[in-house]
Amino acid sequence: QALGGRTLIIRTLDIGGDKPLPYLGMGSEANPFLGLRGLRFCLAHRELFSTQLRAIARPAPEPPTRVMFPMVTTLEEWRQARALWDEAAHPFPTAARADVGLMLEVPSAALLAPHLAAEASFFSLGTNDLTQYLFAAERGNASVAHLADALHPALLQLVARVVEAAHARGRWVGVCGELAGEVLAAPLLVGLGVDELSMSAPAIAAVKQALRDCHAGEARMLAQRALACASATEVRQLLRNTARNPGS
Repeated sequence: QALGGRTLIIRTLDIGGDKPLPYLGMGSEANPFLGLRGLRFCLAHRELFSTQLRAIARPAPEPPTRVMFPMVTTLEEWRQARALWDEAAHPFPTAARADVGLMLEVPSAALLAPHLAAEASFFSLGTNDLTQYLFAAERGNASVAHLADALHPALLQLVARVVEAAHARGRWVGVCGELAGEVLAAPLLVGLGVDELSMSAPAIAAVKQALRDCHAGEARMLAQRALACASATEVRQLLRNTARNPGS
C-alpha cells in the first residue's frame, strides 16, 4: 500500500556465497561461490521455497508484484522454479498473472538468453556476480580484484547478447550491481539497449544527470565503439574522453 500502486519486484531467497544463513544449517563448502547458493539452494529445499512463494502470492494484487529468481544457471532450473511459482500462485488469480523473471548472473544463463527469453517476462543482469564468474575472479579476493572489471568488453558483449535476445521477444532488461550506479557507465548501458538501471539512492541524481546529457544515438555509437575495444582500460578511456568531449 505504501508504494501507491508502483511495481514491486521481489527477489526470492538469495543466500550462499558471501551471504550465509547459519540458522538454516547450510554447512560448509570448499568454494561457496560455486556451491549451493541462490536458486540452487531453494530447489534443494523446496518446502522452504514454496512457503516463500505462497507468501509472495497472497498480497500480489496490491501493489503490482513481479517475481525474480536469482542465480539461474540452466533452462531446467528456471522451469522448475517457475512451476513451483505457478503452483503457489494458482489459488490467487491476480498473482497467477504476475510477471516472472530471473537474474542473469552466470555466463551459462547469458548464453541461454534466447531460450530463457521465450519463457521469462524480464531479465535483471547482476553484473557483480556475472563479472566474477566470467573472469573466474572472486570479487572479495583482493589478489584478483583487478580482473573482475564490469567494463571489460567481454562482459559488455554478454550484456549486448542478452539485450538482443530479450528485445527480440519483447522483454525488458535491467542491470543491477555496482555498474548500474556508475556515472561513466550509464550512457554505455543505455547504448547497449538496457531498459532499467537499479542502484543505491545516493547514485540516482548523478546518473540521471549523465543520462540527461546523453543523446540516444550517441549512446548507441558509444556502445559499438566500446564493444570493439580490447580491454577494460580502453573502455574506461573511451568513456572518459566522451564525457569530456560530448558528441565526439
